[in-house]
Amino acid sequence: MIKILLLLVSIAVSAPAAAVDVAPRISDREIIESLADLKAGQKSLEAKMDLRFNAMQEQIDQRSAVIDQRFATMQEKIEQRFAAADQRFTAAQELIDQRFTAMQEQVDQRFTAMQEQIDQRFNAVDQRFVAVDQRFNAVDQRFVAVDQRFEAIERQLDFIQQLMLVTIAGIFGLIGFIIWDRYSTLRPMDTRLRRLEEDLERDLELQSPEGSRLTRLIHALRELAKEDKKVEAILRSFSLL
Repeated sequence: MIKILLLLVSIAVSAPAAAVDVAPRISDREIIESLADLKAGQKSLEAKMDLRFNAMQEQIDQRSAVIDQRFATMQEKIEQRFAAADQRFTAAQELIDQRFTAMQEQVDQRFTAMQEQIDQRFNAVDQRFVAVDQRFNAVDQRFVAVDQRFEAIERQLDFIQQLMLVTIAGIFGLIGFIIWDRYSTLRPMDTRLRRLEEDLERDLELQSPEGSRLTRLIHALRELAKEDKKVEAILRSFSLL
């Protein structure tokens, strides 16, 4: 279509040559419809860009939801571990109380029965207290291990948070690059279309009150055909009369 328009412009500029070889007639309406098709294509490209941007936004929202679900699952596991640690501590406390009760009963019975073995039994009691202290130390070590695990989990959460921030920043950077790339790609095309439209309006004088340059050229050829039969025959062969 553009080649045809350029051919018409060359015909309009070189009037003597056009008197011999006239191009097919193209109306102003067809030119305007062609320009409208180009603008519709541009609008279609913009609509596709909007659809791709919305799809990317939906993917970002879905990934955020998955991350939130993982964080909730991790929080539940942490709470379950806390509950299990509390249960273990309660069970250990009850076991210690039961053992102290049993030990006190045995001491009372043996004290009443065997006064002579009091020293030996006290030594045994001391040894059992040492074992209890060792068990308390073991419980303290377990709590230290639990604290270390919590610290490791906190470090992992910090790393995950930093990774999320880096990922989100990268996604927004990618979106900005895509928008900039699309804008820089479509802007030269839009400039060329506007320049072509201005050239057509300037060369064909579409805004002239006497009609476009092609229209005036055809009128001039029709007037010439009234006096020149050869020109009349040529115009009739191209359906211009």
